[in-house]
Amino acid sequence: MGLTVKDIATALEAQAFGAVGIWIEGASEPSSATSSQLALAMDPKYAEGLAEGQARAAIVWDGADWTALGLEAAIVVPRPRYAMSGLTALMDPGPEIAQGIHTSAVIDPTAKIGANASIGPLVVIGARAEIGPNARIASHVTIAEDAVIGEDALIHSGVRIGARVQIGARFICQPGAVIGADGFSFVTPEKSRVEDARANLGQAGEAINASWTRIHSLGGVEICDDVEIGANTCIDRGTIRSTKIGNRTKLDNLVHIGHNVEVGEDSLLCGQVGIAGSTRIGNRVVLGGQCGVSDNIFVGDDVVAGGATKMMSKVPAGRIVLGYPAMKMEQYLEASRNWRRLPRLMDDINSLKSAIKSDESDT
Repeated sequence: MGLTVKDIATALEAQAFGAVGIWIEGASEPSSATSSQLALAMDPKYAEGLAEGQARAAIVWDGADWTALGLEAAIVVPRPRYAMSGLTALMDPGPEIAQGIHTSAVIDPTAKIGANASIGPLVVIGARAEIGPNARIASHVTIAEDAVIGEDALIHSGVRIGARVQIGARFICQPGAVIGADGFSFVTPEKSRVEDARANLGQAGEAINASWTRIHSLGGVEICDDVEIGANTCIDRGTIRSTKIGNRTKLDNLVHIGHNVEVGEDSLLCGQVGIAGSTRIGNRVVLGGQCGVSDNIFVGDDVVAGGATKMMSKVPAGRIVLGYPAMKMEQYLEASRNWRRLPRLMDDINSLKSAIKSDESDT
């Protein structure tokens, strides 16, 4: 695939200067760019890299003297990282999935396949499943009975979509994700030690652990439009009602969404986030990598949680939190400074104790 500098600038709604007819076949970091690649020099710190590479054209920062940098053409963007979104979308061909239905695919006669759908090798589609128009499904994907996939979906290799899962339009799912497995829900015939510990705030009680009995998952999973799911992420079915993911929400790799969880719109859940059952996550929430959210709580709209934060109770809307347990970021930073001072504080206390003992012995 190739584009001219002018083509790229037009797609990015950016300004182009110089020899805008130069043919571009890819993008590169400045220091390793070839003459047919667009160098991504969006910050002055990349100026030296341009001199090391062979790029004739580059995306540069606003105000850059591109001719002095030895370039023949330049694209100037006001918000470089946002421009990266448009550029990468423009240049990414996506997986090669042949048009039509591969001969090795196994599709139940009652399934409905939308117009122009592409279904790769060894895909299995169950009874009464519905695949929307223009969907692209790569190899080794399984889609169980009564699942619905919206239009323009892109499902990468090895994805597992369970029974009764409902997915909206323009869905993107990375390899190995599992959507619609049973929720992790078990109960004992009598009150368990876990229930006792919760009720007594950790104090030992009389209850003992007995054999665990499964609570089956009768609900499904509902995923709205423009949602993206990362590799090896798991979203469990609800127990009675469905687990839900809102419009335009993005889940990174290795995220786990427990049964009955509801995640709002435009939220961003980074790698290894775990959300326990029946918790609700608001709109525009950002959870950094390895965040954990306890069960049956509510995280309000516009909450931002730093990496490895553990939320054990309700988090009000708009709050920025960090730590274990989660606290306001400024409180956590102050507390962490105090933690680092503890050894010195203990030394001071021990010195005072010694001085007091010495005084007492003298008297």
